[in-house]
Order: sequence, then structure tokens, then C-alpha cells
Amino acid sequence: MLRSVIVVWCSALVLTGCVTSSTHEAPIEERSQVGRPPEKVTPVAAAPVAPPPPVAREAHDGQYVVQAGDTLYSIALVFGQDFRDIARWNGLDDQAHLQIGQSLRVAPPAGEESSSAEATPIAVSPSPKVETRPLAPSDLITAPSAAEAAPAPGSTDQTAAMPAPAAVAPTTDNKAAAGEPDSQWAWPSRGKVLDRFDEAHNKGIDIGGNVGDPVYAANDGQVVYSGNSLPAYGKLVIIKHTDDYVSVYAHNNEILVTQGQAVKRGQRIADLGMTDASSPRLHFEIRRRGTPVDPLAYLPPR
Repeated sequence: MLRSVIVVWCSALVLTGCVTSSTHEAPIEERSQVGRPPEKVTPVAAAPVAPPPPVAREAHDGQYVVQAGDTLYSIALVFGQDFRDIARWNGLDDQAHLQIGQSLRVAPPAGEESSSAEATPIAVSPSPKVETRPLAPSDLITAPSAAEAAPAPGSTDQTAAMPAPAAVAPTTDNKAAAGEPDSQWAWPSRGKVLDRFDEAHNKGIDIGGNVGDPVYAANDGQVVYSGNSLPAYGKLVIIKHTDDYVSVYAHNNEILVTQGQAVKRGQRIADLGMTDASSPRLHFEIRRRGTPVDPLAYLPPR
């Protein structure tokens, strides 16, 4: 009897051990990874996306297809025309909103010449410094009397009877009639002139400096173009001053004005840069009726 009890008790112990071992699984160690440092996962940087190359502005048979960012003034700048001629050839006004894909005539129709051909730049030599002083009474020139102006008897010289024309200082009305800005032009940057105007090779002047230097409006006007869609100009600003004059500011690093904005002479409009240029510089142009003129003939000496 006692032996039977012991056998039953031992059997119970064996069954209990089996149940316990089934509920506590032995740990499994992956020896292939023991002693190895955790692997470093290096994130794969996305390949930089290059900006699309600037689209060339080309005309075929005198026709140009409008692209994104174009204005009447920027198109006139590219093709060397007066914006008013382009507007007239296409039945537009100078504030027309162009549509992408619109076809514009950018060359004179047969038998007509562009008015920009009239704006031939005239070389202007720098004038020497002139000493100014108050006029003394003896310096004043009075008009000759009729007797003094009359030629001597028997004289054939008729010029003696013609008094010299008096010099008339230009007024604001005179300038407006000539299509010139009312106020004096100002330098758009403080740097040194790197390249001068050359009608065949350089349509303006290049002014050196450092990236981020201020670029100023050379005269009062309205921004008619602000963007970077014109090849070789980089980030570009065009300001209209009068119906005849616009100024151009190219290769900027940052543009601080928007299209349609009114600006004052000396107002900061951009930061100097080197977009589409080999070194930091401001390319500055003055155009009269679409034709580049020498900016040094307009800017004050320094």
C-alpha cells in the first residue's frame, strides 16, 4: 500500500515538472549577432534637382512666342526694340497682360522701321570741373541797343545785327517733353566699374562688389519685370522711368521688389550677386526707346 502511494506521488511530481517547463520557454540566443556592434544605417541623401536651364528667347520670321515671366518690357529688352513699337505692331497697350503661348511680332513689318533706330547713342566726353563765383556788375552782358546792333554803313556783314541767343537752362517741362526723367540719375551700386559700355559687346556697365551688397534704383519709376527667365541676365529687375527710359539691373543674388511696385531713386531693390555671371557684379543698363545708351553719360561723376 505504502509503495503504491509513493509511486503515485512521484508520478505527480514528474507531470508537474513537465507543465512548468512548458510555460517557461528556454531563452534563445542568436549567436551569430553576439559581439557585433549595431549596424549604422546611413540615410541616402536625395540627389539634388538641378534647376531647369533658362529657355532661350528666339524669334522666327519676326514672331516670338510668349513664355512664362515675359512682359512687354522684357521682350523689348531681349530683342532691342521699343516696347511701344511691339505694342503697336500687335494692337496692344503698354500695360497689356500677355498670355503664355501668345505669338507677338517683335520685328518691324515690311516697309516700316522701328523707332528704336532713331535712338543712336552719342558719345559724351566728361566735362572738366568749372570754378563758379558770383557775377560782378561789370560781368553782366546787356543787350545791344538798336544803334549798336545796326551794321555800319556800307558793311555787308549781316551777323553784327543778330544778337547772340541767350542760353536757356533746361526745366522740368523741357525734360518731360524730351522724354527724360525729371530727377538726376544716381549710381545703383557703390562698387568700382569693371567693364564699360561697348555698344557691340556690352550693353551697359558692370559694377563690382561682394555678394549681398545693396543694389539701388537709379531713378524713380515702376518695376516692370522681376524674375530670372532671361538667359545671361540671372536674377533681373527692370524699372520703367518714363515712356522713353528703362533701367536694367542683372545678376542679383536676391530681388527685394515685385513687378508693378513703385520705387524711388536710391531705394534698395536687390542684393548684388553673381547669377549667370563669373564673379559678383551688377550689370546695369539704361535704355532709351529700347536702345542701350552709355550709363556713364547719365550718372554723376565720382
